[in-house]
Amino acid sequence: MPETFLIALLAVAGLMVTTWVISLVRRDASIVDIAWGLGFVVVAWATFATGSGYETRALLVTAMVTAWGLRLAGYLAWRNLGKGEDFRYRRMRAQYGARFPIVSLFTVFGLQGVLMLVISLPVQAANSAGTPAHLTALDWLGLAVWLVGVAFEGVADIQLARFKANPANAGAVMDRGLWKYSRHPNYFGDALAWWGVFLLAASNTGSWWVIASPIVMTILLTRVSGVPLLEKSLVKRRPGYAEYVARTSSFIPRPPRKPRSA
Repeated sequence: MPETFLIALLAVAGLMVTTWVISLVRRDASIVDIAWGLGFVVVAWATFATGSGYETRALLVTAMVTAWGLRLAGYLAWRNLGKGEDFRYRRMRAQYGARFPIVSLFTVFGLQGVLMLVISLPVQAANSAGTPAHLTALDWLGLAVWLVGVAFEGVADIQLARFKANPANAGAVMDRGLWKYSRHPNYFGDALAWWGVFLLAASNTGSWWVIASPIVMTILLTRVSGVPLLEKSLVKRRPGYAEYVARTSSFIPRPPRKPRSA
């Protein structure tokens, strides 16, 4: 595992530094969001090529992470490219001025690289552990959980894209389809997919400690950069969003709450 972690570290460092240089040329740090999904794909294949894990499990995990990462990167590229730098990075650029390039290297690209290393731990474990040398019930359970998560995330993104593409919905709150049951069904699917990857890695002898991966991903989505950051702006600028919050689950899908009687 130490050798596999070193390979993952070198792969992540190379990708993030390259992406940082490109961001300086383009004057657009938003491309780090696209590199986020691609980074896991790079780690998966780098550790698969150099690891000595049980080949069937390693190939399965690598394929799962590749599908997840490419779908996410492709969706974000389609949604973001050509639309200018995200407001988060514009605000940082204004705050730090000439120091923004070096600050962004550590606080944007470097930080995401560290998180990528932690969250990819199940991939590293699956690609380096050789036992058991057969698929277990936990592997199949993990695959099932991953499939549900990826489907949830993909359907939610498609539904939101179609909603936004309709001019009649400008400024309206998306509360249809999966968004009726969760305010962030795409984030829920994202987290669920990584719980699935973890279950496959956990079938390896002594690999339960990589549970840090889905825990970190879930915390990021629900407490740090996902739900809180997005909703802070939506409540202020989108009429009706506060009412949507009151009746709809933040993360785990469930039937909407009934409005309280006066």
